[in-house]
Amino acid sequence: MSSESRKIRFIMDLRNLGVSNTAVLSALERVPRDVFVEESFLDQAYANRALPISCGQTISQPLVVGLMSQALDVGKRHKVLEVGTGSGYQAAILAKLCRRVYTIERHVDLIKQAESRFKELRLHNITTLRGDGWKGWIQQAPFDRILVTAAARIVPPNLTAQLSGDGGVMVLPVGDVAGLDQEVIRVTNNDGKLESERMFPVRFVPLVEENPPIK
Repeated sequence: MSSESRKIRFIMDLRNLGVSNTAVLSALERVPRDVFVEESFLDQAYANRALPISCGQTISQPLVVGLMSQALDVGKRHKVLEVGTGSGYQAAILAKLCRRVYTIERHVDLIKQAESRFKELRLHNITTLRGDGWKGWIQQAPFDRILVTAAARIVPPNLTAQLSGDGGVMVLPVGDVAGLDQEVIRVTNNDGKLESERMFPVRFVPLVEENPPIK
C-alpha cells in the first residue's frame, strides 16, 4: 500500500471511530505523522497506535489526538496552551486549528527535536518553552484553550487559574498516573465557575509535578 493510500485509510478509520469535526480531520490529513515518529517505527506512522519516542515518552494514538482536539473545540482566533510537547505532533495539529500555540516540555531533547520539525513544516505559530507543565505558562495567560498530554492525579489548579473565564476549555487525562485508570476530562470555565465533563478512557504517561530535569 502506498503512503498516500495509507493516509487515506488513516483518515477514514479516524472518521469511522468518532472523529467527526471536519477541521480536525483536515489538520490530521495535512500534518504528516511520519515526520514525528522514530525512524524504526516509520512503517507504523499511520497505524492507530501510540509509539515510543525519546526520553521514555510516547507519541499518542492518532484517535486520541483526534478526539482530544475535537473535544477542545478550537477556533481560528484562539490562543492555546499545550502541556507536554513530546514529539510535537499534537502541537502541530493544534497549530492548524488556532491562532497561536504555546507548548511546554520538560525534556530538552524533545523540545529541540520538536522545534526542528516545526521549522521543517513551516509552522510559525508555535512557541515552545522548556519548563514545568504543572505550573503552566503564567506569563502568557490567560488561554482560550488548554490541552494536557500527560495524566494528572487531579485537575492542576495552576492550569485552571490560567484558563480564560470567557468560556475557556481545558481537556486533559486525569486518574492513576500508573496508567491503569485514566479518563479524559473536559473542564469549562464560565466566569469563574468550573464545570467538568467525563469523556473517554485513555492511558497516558504521568504529568510530573516537579521542576524540569537538567537534561
